[in-house]
Amino acid sequence: MLLACIFGVAPVLAGKLVVEIEIRDHLFWPSEVVVPANTKVKLLVYNRDPTSEEFESYELNREKVIMGNQKAVIFIGPLLPGEYPFFGEFYPETAQGKVIVE
Repeated sequence: MLLACIFGVAPVLAGKLVVEIEIRDHLFWPSEVVVPANTKVKLLVYNRDPTSEEFESYELNREKVIMGNQKAVIFIGPLLPGEYPFFGEFYPETAQGKVIVE
């Protein structure tokens, strides 16, 4: 459970995983999350900044605008092992992250 807290991953009763990510100061926190292969995952993204940000990933085939001080749900997977980068479309120089699938 301690590792789940460190990596921002929380188990859910129905067997699905919820991964919480925050956007603060135009950065993703945590910037890397580890999830199991072949599992559907719910990303719960909280934008703590007052400005909007777009969660974008070509590899995950996802894009979602998250208004300032709001949250969004993004489902990913099931995925094969590998690394899947994501970034903030509005602040791509700083808002960088990746999903590591093991």
